[in-house]
Amino acid sequence: MSVTFPRGFRASGVAAGIKPSGAPDLSVVIAEEPVPAAAVFTQNSAAAAPVRLSRRHMEVSRGAIRGVTLNSGCANAATGELGDRAAYDMAAAVAGEVGCEVTEVLVCSTGPIGPQLPMDKILPAMQLLVARAASSPTAGKDAAAGLMTTDTFIKEAAVSGPGGFRVGGMAKGAAMIRPSMATMLAVITTDAVSSAQRLRAVLSEAVEETFNSINIDGCESTNDTVILMASGRSGIEPSPEELTKGVRKVCAQLARDIVADAEDCTRVVTILVSGAPDDGSARRMGMAIADSDLVRCSFYGGDPNWGRLVAALGACGEPLDASRIDITYQGTPVARGGTHTGVDLSAVEPLLAGDFEIDVAVGDGPGTARILTSDLTPGYVIFNGEPS
Repeated sequence: MSVTFPRGFRASGVAAGIKPSGAPDLSVVIAEEPVPAAAVFTQNSAAAAPVRLSRRHMEVSRGAIRGVTLNSGCANAATGELGDRAAYDMAAAVAGEVGCEVTEVLVCSTGPIGPQLPMDKILPAMQLLVARAASSPTAGKDAAAGLMTTDTFIKEAAVSGPGGFRVGGMAKGAAMIRPSMATMLAVITTDAVSSAQRLRAVLSEAVEETFNSINIDGCESTNDTVILMASGRSGIEPSPEELTKGVRKVCAQLARDIVADAEDCTRVVTILVSGAPDDGSARRMGMAIADSDLVRCSFYGGDPNWGRLVAALGACGEPLDASRIDITYQGTPVARGGTHTGVDLSAVEPLLAGDFEIDVAVGDGPGTARILTSDLTPGYVIFNGEPS
C-alpha cells in the first residue's frame, strides 16, 4: 500500500509515451480538496524547472495543495524557457481536470538531464491520467510505477499510527543519490489532521534522519523533491511526536529501498557514527565515509579495510582526534584508539559477504548518525558509462 492508503487521496499512473519502451511514465496524486502540505527540494544550484515551479507554488498557495503530477523518462532540467513552460503546462493541465488553481498543483520530473519534455504526448494523456485516479492499492501502485527510471522495483511504504491515522508513501531512486534535503522523488500522504506549519517541522525532521542520511554515489540530483500532504480525513490530530514517528517510518523504508536498489549494488552497508560533538557533525563524518570511492570499493570486495575509513574521517573537516577512533565491522572490533586491534582481518571477511554494519566511535560526544550506503561495483561504472 502506498499514497492511497491514507483516506482522502486518489492516484494513477499511465504510459504517456515519454519513454521509448512504452513503460509507465506519468503519474498523479490528487487530494479530494486543497490540503495542507509541506515540501523540501534539492539545494542544487542547477535545480530543474519543476523544482523551481513547485517552490513558487508552495509559496503562493501557502502550503495548500490539491495535487502532484510526476513524470519519469525526462528530468526537464537544463531546458531553459521551454522547460519552464512545460512544467507550468503540466500543472495547468492537472488543475484544469480537477478544477483547482494552477498554483495548487506541484510538478516533479525525473530522468536524463537536457532533453525537452514531449508535451505533445504528455498533455493529451492528462485527461486519462486524472480520470483513472482512484483510491485503491492498485491505483497507488500504478502511480509508483510511473516514477521509475533505472529502478528495478516499485518503492512503496505504509504505516498506521495511534488511533488509526495512516501514512503512506512512494518514491523512486537508484542513482544520483547524495541528498542535501531529500532524495530523488517522494510523495508522502497522511489522513491525520495537521496544519501546514506542523507538516513542515515533521517533514524536516523525518527527512534529516532518513533521506538526508543515504548515499549511493555522492551525486546530488537537480530534481530532488519530497512532498507531504495531510487530508485530515481520519479526524485524528496526533501529537507532533506521533505524526513525526509515522512519517519517519515511511521515509526510512523508502530510503532503505532506494539504497538496496542502487544500480548493480551487491550490499547495503549501515554506518553508525557515535561520539561526535553533535548529530550534524556525526552525519557529516558518516557521509564522508560513504562519499569515498575507495571505501565503497572495499565494501564491494568485502574487505574490512578500516584504514580507508580513518583516512576519510581525517579529510572531512570535522574536529577529530585520530587517537580516539574505534571501528567495528559486523560486531568485530578492528581498530581501537586509532590503531589495529590485532584481529585477523581475513577472519572478518566472511562476515561481510552480504549486507553489513560498521560502528565508528570518534569520542565521547553526544552526536550520533546512521548512514545507509551501497558498495561501488564494476557494474555501476559500466552502467553509468553508457549513454542514458
